Amino acid sequence: MIAAGAFPLITGFALSLLIVLIIYLIGRRIAPKGSKESGAKTDPYACGEDLPAEESRMDLERFLIFALFFLVFDVAAFMVATSYFALGIMPVIYVSVVIIAVTALMLSRGRT
Repeated sequence: MIAAGAFPLITGFALSLLIVLIIYLIGRRIAPKGSKESGAKTDPYACGEDLPAEESRMDLERFLIFALFFLVFDVAAFMVATSYFALGIMPVIYVSVVIIAVTALMLSRGRT
């Protein structure tokens, strides 16, 4: 047996599903039909040039530094957020550890 409070929920879901289906069917009818004659969609560039594939190289050192900064600030945000109501000097210690870590990252970045 369906609970009395669930009837509006089920009715609302069915109604929204029906509206979405109607919008989908109307959109399918009025959408422009594409021709399958043109093979230009599969070309790599619109101008028709066949450019050689270049080897994409990623600077892993820059990525690592970026990832370390993200990790430090992510952990710092978590530590400060969870220690907001902590008594004593713990939030200050957390923030000072973060400052030391960021300073060490900045100094190591300057050397390379």
